[in-house]
Amino acid sequence: MDAAPPPPRSPASLRWSILRRSLLRRPSSSAPDDPLEVSTKNVSRKRGGGFNLIPCHPLDDSDSVEVPEATLRAKDIVGPRDICTRYKLPLENGPALVMIQRMEHCVDLNDFEISTRYDIDTTGLVCSWPSEDVLAYFCVKHPFMFRSKRVIELGSGYGLAGLAIAASSDAQEVVISDGNPDVVDYIQHNISVNAQVFGATKVQSMILHWNQDLVSDVLSSFDVVVASDCTFFKQFHESLACTVKSLLKRSEVSEAIFLSPKRGGKKTGEIGCIHNII
Repeated sequence: MDAAPPPPRSPASLRWSILRRSLLRRPSSSAPDDPLEVSTKNVSRKRGGGFNLIPCHPLDDSDSVEVPEATLRAKDIVGPRDICTRYKLPLENGPALVMIQRMEHCVDLNDFEISTRYDIDTTGLVCSWPSEDVLAYFCVKHPFMFRSKRVIELGSGYGLAGLAIAASSDAQEVVISDGNPDVVDYIQHNISVNAQVFGATKVQSMILHWNQDLVSDVLSSFDVVVASDCTFFKQFHESLACTVKSLLKRSEVSEAIFLSPKRGGKKTGEIGCIHNII
């Protein structure tokens, strides 16, 4: 008689196994039939939720996507771990943005390794967080704040707010930044896919670490800094505030717009980084 198959492992057990493998620095590539590799496909990542301020829906593989000088199917612009989502900006005759994002059930040990190597968090890959949705909505509804200005988004994740500014405000330039190189790859892909809706606005991605010296060509060069939910990790507060101060032009009209949920006990007010201003 064949032995009964082992009982399925709980999601919590699978997550601990993933972390253990990462800490032991075992190779991240596994055989397709590796039991742990197969099981992790069923481990969900935390959903960010949202307020549906910017309506969105996932695209099927066969759905058409307009890209510069071509029309492709959604499956032609995403990788095997990705999904394609269309966001409709809440404006009369407003454009739609197509965003390539990591699948919510996809787990990769490389994420842990990159986090350790660059001393960064991996929240940008986890999901699109509710504060990003709210920030994007606020920016779309206040385009005059960005018109003809140089704007940078910090800790951008997949870059929804920065892309929304570029598509709706006639900004001079929008830089969409993050400290995680994998996240910045997604940002650049999303910029390329949506280039046709930016008009004359220059849009680029950037790897930006808050705890490192900034290159000279970005110092004191931006009119507006925007960020959403970038104050979760207290150990980054001081470097974040210093980065904002270094990026903004020395002008009375330069401003930083931070939006994050109230969590209490934050140090940002003490070091001059205003958040939750809306």
